[in-house]
Amino acid sequence: MLRFAPSPTGDMHIGTLRVALFNHIVAKQRDEDLIIRIDDADKEKNIEKKDQEILDILGLFNIGYSQVIYQSQNFKFHSAMALQLLHEKKAFSCFCSPAWIEKKKEEAKEAKKIYCYDDACRNLPAELVIDNTAPFTIRIVRPDKTITIQDHIKGKMKFEPDAVDSFIIMNQDKTPTDNFACAVDDMLNDISIIIRNEEHIDNTPKQEHIRNQLGYEKKLEYAHLPIVLNDTDVKSLLEKGYLPEAISNYLILMGNKTPKEIFTITEAIEWFNLDDISTSPARFDIDMLKHINKEHLKIMDAKELSRYVGFADAEIGELARIYLEEAGTTKELKAKITPIFKTRKIPEVFEQEVKKMANAIKKAPYFDEYNEFKDYIMKETGLKDEKFLKPLRILLTNAEDGPDIAEVYKYLKNYIGEIIK
Repeated sequence: MLRFAPSPTGDMHIGTLRVALFNHIVAKQRDEDLIIRIDDADKEKNIEKKDQEILDILGLFNIGYSQVIYQSQNFKFHSAMALQLLHEKKAFSCFCSPAWIEKKKEEAKEAKKIYCYDDACRNLPAELVIDNTAPFTIRIVRPDKTITIQDHIKGKMKFEPDAVDSFIIMNQDKTPTDNFACAVDDMLNDISIIIRNEEHIDNTPKQEHIRNQLGYEKKLEYAHLPIVLNDTDVKSLLEKGYLPEAISNYLILMGNKTPKEIFTITEAIEWFNLDDISTSPARFDIDMLKHINKEHLKIMDAKELSRYVGFADAEIGELARIYLEEAGTTKELKAKITPIFKTRKIPEVFEQEVKKMANAIKKAPYFDEYNEFKDYIMKETGLKDEKFLKPLRILLTNAEDGPDIAEVYKYLKNYIGEIIK
């Protein structure tokens, strides 16, 4: 079982989407289920409807999953396991106030030392714990030996006991900390490999320690992905006209060894290997994404492509395809095609020529070939060279420059009566 565990606290960024993609691919490769766990334990930070927005984005990117789980629904299990650790003396009640802890952290910072809890409450007599009415947290007893993690990307990582510390697993309000909830949930869901961003590396030994103390014997695999520089939110890219398949292509390509530049997720499943991911940060380059987006638009079915510019016609799709030399996103492409079917803006210098040419075109018979059409209009109007080509382009495309007009005519010839009125 694999899991993707986003928090509903903000917009999804490409670094997070990359984690989801890699989990999806590895789940397919291993023939295991992928679950979505919404990490909503911090109620104050949650944003209404962000969870559904996350699921909608996953749907757009065809990232399949077997179920959706909300972390907050597991609070009863978190409480029960914290109590188990207390009973087994593997955790203890801590009555140290947040202000006192903060003071100790500041003192450590001033001394240029790493803050480490001094276990002041670990050996309190039972009567001082039972009868104490002061607010308290629950801390897990620090490990007594080095914790070693083997990571698919980072290799072997070692964490000393003081680096893990006697950290808090239950807050004063009886809610679990992120590390405790995450560790327990991964255990409950029988997760086999955790693929996540490297910002969580410091949490990994803590979560391993929690499961060890709970007697969980399954050995989890890890893959911590390097950060993405120039990170941006997914919604803005979609709104700008980047295709989900192109974004996916680029996120898999970034910092990775791939057999080719342009591919689908289905193809990536055949050769993707976590061990090939670079250990260096991945840099997001919008120009590279636009290049990949353009390549995906070029190979798209013509009728499907036409839908992105407001039609359902293969000929308009083919017309849009020839404009891909000038456009790299569906939004840019639509901006090229839409004016063709709008009222013409005629430059004053060509007003007379355009009027004469429009009258000739309206009376012209249907021509399948551009050269026959051109010869007829030239003969009827007496126009040639720039006095012919510029007005014709304006009439056909509502622009003074663009792709080869013969190619444009090939796909617009059945629309001549509609665009020249």
